[in-house]
Amino acid sequence: MRTADVLRTVLAGAAVIGLAAGCGSTVGGTASTPTTTVRNLDEIEVYNPCTQLSDDILRATGVDPATKRTITDPAQGPAAWRMCGWLSPDLPYTMQVGSTSHLQEETRSNPKLTGIREVVIGSRPGLISQDKADAKGLICYVNFPAEQGMFEISVGWLSSQPITRDRCELAIKHARDLEPHLPK
Repeated sequence: MRTADVLRTVLAGAAVIGLAAGCGSTVGGTASTPTTTVRNLDEIEVYNPCTQLSDDILRATGVDPATKRTITDPAQGPAAWRMCGWLSPDLPYTMQVGSTSHLQEETRSNPKLTGIREVVIGSRPGLISQDKADAKGLICYVNFPAEQGMFEISVGWLSSQPITRDRCELAIKHARDLEPHLPK
């Protein structure tokens, strides 16, 4: 396995785990006794980008469907995350699409993320972020809400190649291309 593949997998896994560690959101109460909304994330059936995004849609956004790599895709039933990635045939990066029952509020409150800012993805409010552990700035995440929770599109540059494009701009482009094809 190439070093870049290992790095991307580790960083993607860290992002998923980091987001999952922030499960639940405070909706009321005081600083000393918050009230938490309980959602059983493992009972929500999330859209499966690994099987439900067509090859035509993937090609249209600029990735090669034949390069699919599964990050997490439980065999059946509900799951908190389903995520797959594809390589760009033109530039040295991977684009990953994550589908989750987690909420955007968890991104905002996640202390492991940095550079959080707003962006519009189609008609949905989006968030851009990066992982603090990614010192080289190789990966950028863009997420937007869905009834199930949210979708997260990321672009990870192959670390062995010189960076020639802004990862966040690429992630925003892919998110905007894919948004009309993803459930509200």
